[in-house]
Amino acid sequence: MKWNWQHPEWPEFSYDASALERHEAEFLKQGGILLGAFKHLKLAEETELLADAATSEALTTSAIEGEILDRESVRSSILRHLGLSSTWRQGNSREEGIARLMADLLLGWHRELTHERLWRWHEMLMQGRSSLTTIGAYRTHPRPMQIVSGPEGRQVVHFEAPPSERVPQEMDAFLDWFNGTERDLPPIARAGIAHLYFESIHPFEDGNGRIGRAISEVALAQGLGDRSLTMLATEIRSRQTDYYAALSSASRDLEVTGWLKWFAGVVLAAQRRTLTW
Repeated sequence: MKWNWQHPEWPEFSYDASALERHEAEFLKQGGILLGAFKHLKLAEETELLADAATSEALTTSAIEGEILDRESVRSSILRHLGLSSTWRQGNSREEGIARLMADLLLGWHRELTHERLWRWHEMLMQGRSSLTTIGAYRTHPRPMQIVSGPEGRQVVHFEAPPSERVPQEMDAFLDWFNGTERDLPPIARAGIAHLYFESIHPFEDGNGRIGRAISEVALAQGLGDRSLTMLATEIRSRQTDYYAALSSASRDLEVTGWLKWFAGVVLAAQRRTLTW
């Protein structure tokens, strides 16, 4: 069996919880400091600070996928979707789409994940993309969904996701797991497994990385019990090669302690970055 989803026990991920205890405690401690600082701000001030953080995350999570966006257009759209007055700067569909997604993360951090919500996120990100067969729904194409690198004819396959016909049932199971573990799993473990689990299914034709990172942000905010952004993408961008290597390594097995320790380091570094931002 080459990939994690081909194991008979899939999707029963396992890990050594004791290896993450210190990381989980530090996450809650730093999160408490951050949320405590927000309590001294007026709601509009807090929202504007979060909008600035969301703007940076929107730009960075897009840059990881090779998309360079205009900061002011993204920020203007985020402020508008958060209900703060701003001079709207007309942007393109990609800037408007990622802005809507980031606003939904902040306004709907406490809401459960559903197929419909993920489909909306995909539609936000992919609107105007004529190269895609399916926008706002899971992939249905018959060809293998592969992550590859290298020139044509000499490509290296880093991962192959489940075939398209399995995606609906896999996503049913994923959403049941995600929505059912908010109180059962510590925040970092839940966010890290959620990211790996989602990326392993790779349910969309494109946009899986951005949506997977957004899902992790939802899990971390729910773990803290308040709207927040850990600025994961900004930290991942600074170690992008390691990120892809860690995902690739973790996609072959269901024992994910190594992946979660790497992910925990990213989360805590991102959180420290947010505290000093």
